[in-house]
Amino acid sequence: MTQPNRTIEMVEVGPRDGLQNEAVLVSTAHKVELIRRAIAAGSRRIEVTSFVNPKRVPQMADAEDVVAQLGAPAGVTRIGLVLNERGAERALACGLDQLGAVAIASDPFGIRNQGQDSAQSIEVAERIVAMGRAAGKTAQVTIAVAFGCPFGGEVDPAHVVRMAARLAEAGPVEVALADTIGVAVPAQVSQLVRDVAQAIAPLPVRVHFHNTRNTGVANVWAAVEAGARVVDASIGGLGGCPFAPGAAGNVASEDVAYLLARSGVATGLDLGQLIETAQWLGTVMDKPMPSMLAKAGPFPKDAEQ
Repeated sequence: MTQPNRTIEMVEVGPRDGLQNEAVLVSTAHKVELIRRAIAAGSRRIEVTSFVNPKRVPQMADAEDVVAQLGAPAGVTRIGLVLNERGAERALACGLDQLGAVAIASDPFGIRNQGQDSAQSIEVAERIVAMGRAAGKTAQVTIAVAFGCPFGGEVDPAHVVRMAARLAEAGPVEVALADTIGVAVPAQVSQLVRDVAQAIAPLPVRVHFHNTRNTGVANVWAAVEAGARVVDASIGGLGGCPFAPGAAGNVASEDVAYLLARSGVATGLDLGQLIETAQWLGTVMDKPMPSMLAKAGPFPKDAEQ
């Protein structure tokens, strides 16, 4: 078994992936407040918005306004998700620090989600990375539906490894494996993370899990043990893909931070502030958050980190 890294970088995806599938439109001011609260809790890489067609994802229609009102907090990498060159142009025009490109491991999902099959999505992701680098920015790439597709079923792990190796050659800061619909289990995660880590070394592997079938947090630990160095999570555990039927929330930032802290793995996050923010977000959304820590609190009860 691989010895887990004793420090894990966490990427806060709540302002984008957490909110994008919510039916109630969240105000720009509340989105900016969520980002600022995440920063106060120690987040230093945050997916602040996505630059997609507002007709398809109305929640992200205010992308430019969010970036403008947020400004450029010192020491924070602001990430914008982009699915094509037009989105990348918009993100770069805003002055964002990092582009988040997406390649799709399944043709049926890629065609429904981005109008691209798997091969085409790889080519687009490569061009987005190149655009970021040419502008003096960085880029990351996520392989979506890396563990299973809602339309095509099982995804060949060998295909995902080949995708990761090719995408790594484009020069992103990392390659992420996303369980977009929450079907992965720890044994599957361990094997794929190890295989991809070997294929793209020395680039880091990032992981992105949804808790649709209650395996998300277990999958995080399996990935960390297998050598993943970066973990996506969403404050409160909100999230889901508008184009993936049944996809439920992301793993909650506070749940993951608790898991890692109690396991001797540092994240630099303040657990107390994450829980407070998750509870605040529940008032904004007018519903309880899926997060377990937001309900149960930390242990010991006075634990903050």
